[in-house]
Amino acid sequence: MKQERLDVLANNPFYTKRFAFYVGKRCRESSIKAVAKELRLDWQTVKDLEKQYMGEQLRRYPARAPRVVGIDEISVRKGHDYRIVVSDLERRRPIWFGGQDRSEESMDQFFGNLGPRKCRKIRLAVMDMWKPFRQSTQHHAPQAAVLFDKFHVLRKLGEALDHVRKSEYARLTGPQRRFIKGQKYTLLAHRENLKADGRKSLGVLLAANKRLNAAYLLKESFGQLWDYTHPTWARKFFENWRSALKWQRLKPYEQFAKMIDRHWDGIVAYCQPANKVALGFVEGFNNKIRVIQRRAYGLRDEEYLRLKVLTCMLPEM
Repeated sequence: MKQERLDVLANNPFYTKRFAFYVGKRCRESSIKAVAKELRLDWQTVKDLEKQYMGEQLRRYPARAPRVVGIDEISVRKGHDYRIVVSDLERRRPIWFGGQDRSEESMDQFFGNLGPRKCRKIRLAVMDMWKPFRQSTQHHAPQAAVLFDKFHVLRKLGEALDHVRKSEYARLTGPQRRFIKGQKYTLLAHRENLKADGRKSLGVLLAANKRLNAAYLLKESFGQLWDYTHPTWARKFFENWRSALKWQRLKPYEQFAKMIDRHWDGIVAYCQPANKVALGFVEGFNNKIRVIQRRAYGLRDEEYLRLKVLTCMLPEM
């Protein structure tokens, strides 16, 4: 007895490769459950066909040696269970997903898979201010400049502003609290992104509370730091910004300024023309991962999640 293997068949011999690729393309936009219901197939069958499609995508579009990498972590389940995602920022695609947590040992796995020759080609590594990522990068790719992601830095500043908001709400009593209650996202958003009602509420809040007004203006002005093209001028701007904190009684901002001072080299690296990479890709990519996880209502199959992450930026076949 012999079973002939036909090239047109998928890994599941009941379906052709063309049908498997059709299922895979449908799953890029819809959940497995929705595609299974539409095509009247078993849920597991749709998942297996999509995994074959994604595996073929990675075979057709192999990752090349990166020169600029973005390093970030994602939470795969509750309880601080993280996996590391490394992206090629020049080609705008993820190239590695793995590790057991966000430790230095897990980060070492990426550089081990990449190999010493390809590690030497990395000239810039973009990451948040997480120390294990920086130490691993400096050990395996010492020639690479480290750049701290602007969005992570501004997120820390937003957290400092929210601490000020909470302290003001706790300090005030009676009718004065009504200006602050429910205004968290109004304060954290950029003014140009607010609608008319939001701008009106923001104006009333800032007029009613001087400390929040000072904190908001300092938050809005700090973004100018990334506009400078020379480290000396960037440092002068930061020193002027920090001196404006005196007599403001904004302790969270003072702690934020100390953190910036400790990580200054990784922030001011953006002043170099060669380091002005498109940092918005990292944030957009993280949003896409969150959409994948939300659509799947939690992914228990980690290999499936790895394939989804690595192929989400690849073109359709």
